[in-house]
Amino acid sequence: MAFPQVRLCTRHLSGRGLQVCGYATLSKAFRPQEKDSVVFQYVGQNRKPSHKVFVWGFSFTGALGIPSFVVPDSGRKKPRKYQLTPYRLETAEQISSAACGYGFTLIASPTKDVTKLWGMGLNKDSQLGFQRTQHSRHKSYDYVLEPSPVALPLVDPLQTRVLQVSCGRAHSLVLTDREGVFSLGNNVYGQCGRRIVEDEVYSGSHIIHRIEGFSSRVVQVACGQDHSLFLTEAGKVLACGWGADGQTGLGHHDMSCSPVEVGGDLSGVEVQQISTYGDCSLAVSKDGQLFGWGNSEYLQLASVTEATQINSPRHLPLKGCGKLIQAACGGTQVAVLNESGEVFVWGYGILGKGPKLSESSSPEQIPPPRCSDARNLTPLWPSPGSDRGELFVWGKNVRGCLGIGKRDDQYFPWRVTVPGEVVDVACGVDHMVALVKSLL
Repeated sequence: MAFPQVRLCTRHLSGRGLQVCGYATLSKAFRPQEKDSVVFQYVGQNRKPSHKVFVWGFSFTGALGIPSFVVPDSGRKKPRKYQLTPYRLETAEQISSAACGYGFTLIASPTKDVTKLWGMGLNKDSQLGFQRTQHSRHKSYDYVLEPSPVALPLVDPLQTRVLQVSCGRAHSLVLTDREGVFSLGNNVYGQCGRRIVEDEVYSGSHIIHRIEGFSSRVVQVACGQDHSLFLTEAGKVLACGWGADGQTGLGHHDMSCSPVEVGGDLSGVEVQQISTYGDCSLAVSKDGQLFGWGNSEYLQLASVTEATQINSPRHLPLKGCGKLIQAACGGTQVAVLNESGEVFVWGYGILGKGPKLSESSSPEQIPPPRCSDARNLTPLWPSPGSDRGELFVWGKNVRGCLGIGKRDDQYFPWRVTVPGEVVDVACGVDHMVALVKSLL
């Protein structure tokens, strides 16, 4: 299974993986301009930044959360199947985490209000929870066209906050600060961390499961296609779900319906970040080393094996990449970021270095994007206190998912026009969501 683009992030966010394609450039914030003794103040000095959500890509599943794109209102004559540029999604709450699955989206707020999680898009496996229809309280919508609340079974809903969300092919994970990890959606392979029930019907399901079995607090969750990874504050990685390609890293190719600690070369290693997509999994250790397991059909793990599958974590000896901070994997590609802000890619597909490079078993450095003022160009991760982060993307532009105003594939990093500082981005197979901080 091939993922349309590498997932990389424009800034380092504690507890999150790399999630955004590209680089970040920075520029000075607006300051008062003086001319003929007249001062024009564009932004109030004491004004707090506003937080906005932008969406783009394929709309007909409802994953963008804009109902008029699918069912035109009185002001729109035709449906909008593809949104090729970022479009603002109106949200009442500040959104701090977003995740894109296969045709669906989860967004979460750090609020202590009862409602703190919303879903939109495809819901045939209840990956967005039970979304009661207007006609019957016993039936749930298969498609949700606008952000709709997902009710978590919290013991203390007014004190518990949602920290992170992650989405797979048809399941979702929700990480909270006080009550652990919740899973919802398809569990046919045990990816939700609960007992597999033969012939279970997932459509219209009310089940939201609190996953047990962690020896210490979970600080990051990551959904693969049909498996799940968990990182604890002790630096341990656990996995459950489908393991046919070795993606759970548990030393076998069977399914696992409860989280089990992975071993192999990760035994005794303290991990700081995990990433998975499709059937390939990665982990970055506290000392900046990369470990991988799962599918290697596209040379993702070629530095240690010629086999197409590894069922136990292996240390990947990368030459010339330096100390790593984070890693990201797509269905056919891998990307890593080092402490100097340099990005390296390998695997198969559009790797970001032009149409002539479509396959590499060793890391290839992505050059920084060009800009009119080289002094404003910084590495992928802005330094603390940066004024502005811009989003650059590349890859397979499935259904306009890159947000560059056209449906052509993009072979080099290309800037996405978003008004404000991009602080996080979630990439799906055919749509994306950006969280933006703006002073305008």
